[in-house]
Amino acid sequence: MSRVVHAPVRTTGLQADANPSRRLLLGGAAAFTLATIAGCASRPKAPPAAGADQTATVLPLINDLRAKKGLSPLAYDPAAAKAAEGQAIRMAEARKMAHLIGLTDTFLGRMKGADVRLPAAENIAAGQQSPEAAYQAWVDSPKHLENMLGPYRGLGVAVAKTGEGRPYWAMVLSNAG
Repeated sequence: MSRVVHAPVRTTGLQADANPSRRLLLGGAAAFTLATIAGCASRPKAPPAAGADQTATVLPLINDLRAKKGLSPLAYDPAAAKAAEGQAIRMAEARKMAHLIGLTDTFLGRMKGADVRLPAAENIAAGQQSPEAAYQAWVDSPKHLENMLGPYRGLGVAVAKTGEGRPYWAMVLSNAG
């Protein structure tokens, strides 16, 4: 009776495997990994979000609200509008509604970077399809309403949309004026 002995085949740095099932499994895993990497690399990136100043639409709404409460009107503040637009763009690009985006982000740093006169406050929203709808969402939220009725003098409101069209809103109330 003769016995057949299979000696392992050696390759440079790798040992070939005589088990066809394992080769099939490893080949499939490699193909899946390459397809995943290729899919990530070929996915088109969305264009950067562009912001739009919406202060002219929202300012009269807030001033009507403030007048009903016996408060002084707010004025358009270009620095607050710039800060609001920057925040709306950042949220749209991150696809995330948040006051702070990133590890080093601070509200104070953003306001100072946009030359917003302090004290300041910020309201944010996402998904509303019009400035009036964003305004109403803020009115319906006690903390956002408190900001709009606060001791501020300046206002800036902006929206930015993702490539898919989801709007992100930011309002900055300032002490300009």
